[in-house]
Amino acid sequence: MKYYFLIILSVPMFLWSQTPSEKVTDLFAKKQYIEAITIITSQLEKTPNDPEFIEFLGDAYGYQEKWDDAIESYEKLVKLDDSNADYHYKYGGAMGMKALNVNKLRALGLIGDVKRSFKKAAELDPKHIDVRWAMVELYMQLPGIIGGSKRTSMKYANELENLSKVDGYLAKGYIYEYDDEPELAEKFYKKAIEIGGSLTCYKKLTDLYEKQKQPEKAIANIEKAHEKHQRNALHYQIGKVAAEYNLELEKGEKCLYIYIENYTAKDGVPKSWAYYRLAQIFKHKGNKQEALQWIEKALAEKELKPFKKEKETILSM
Repeated sequence: MKYYFLIILSVPMFLWSQTPSEKVTDLFAKKQYIEAITIITSQLEKTPNDPEFIEFLGDAYGYQEKWDDAIESYEKLVKLDDSNADYHYKYGGAMGMKALNVNKLRALGLIGDVKRSFKKAAELDPKHIDVRWAMVELYMQLPGIIGGSKRTSMKYANELENLSKVDGYLAKGYIYEYDDEPELAEKFYKKAIEIGGSLTCYKKLTDLYEKQKQPEKAIANIEKAHEKHQRNALHYQIGKVAAEYNLELEKGEKCLYIYIENYTAKDGVPKSWAYYRLAQIFKHKGNKQEALQWIEKALAEKELKPFKKEKETILSM
């Protein structure tokens, strides 16, 4: 107990004004999973069958990709309440992730349980979108020898489409992209944009275009996303594609300046990466001095390997 006490003392004092659930949720948001586990295990010592904290524990291990520990926690939940679809979904999900990360022989011993758990969740909740997405991905990613099947994956994509047109189209786009059928993937991602138009829909199509080495289409799609959503992060995406493909450099440069000027933490990509992209653009333009200034600015914020490598390239100009 003294070790738990010492660790708990290191938790920021503001957490003491929160309930245990709120503390854990807050730590999850900050990706501080070890600290969260300390609070969870302390709570479970008092109430060992508390489903909320058993689920928290499974989630904490899952975020860290400690699948055996996550499986153990979710199995307890299923035993506590066999009628809860989410418990079966998480139990099957943890086993599925383990199956994807072990050799084929070990995976084969898990697949049956994964399928049973997912099917049980789907039966318990006919409108459970997440479990159907999980089955779409699982059946596509598993090798055929241990149960993978495009046909089965498409079956669950059709179920998704009946529940949510957008999810169904995205799932079918994913299936065709995974199966190296980019034209069909593009078709369904465009359908998802037409029906839903979320940033996720646009991103799926942009990512496809980038993978297919179609930067012009990627930039045009990002611009359409920006027209609808007006997100600063999309300025960086245009600059990134321009810099990577030596394309529409003036547009890319302008977008990166806008991104830097309006940057907030919510934009996701640190400003250092925008500096890096500007260095790439000026390198493409043959402006060594300007490129060097921007890469030095990027390195001043963080000495990442791509930044160092880019500096070497610029110096060799």
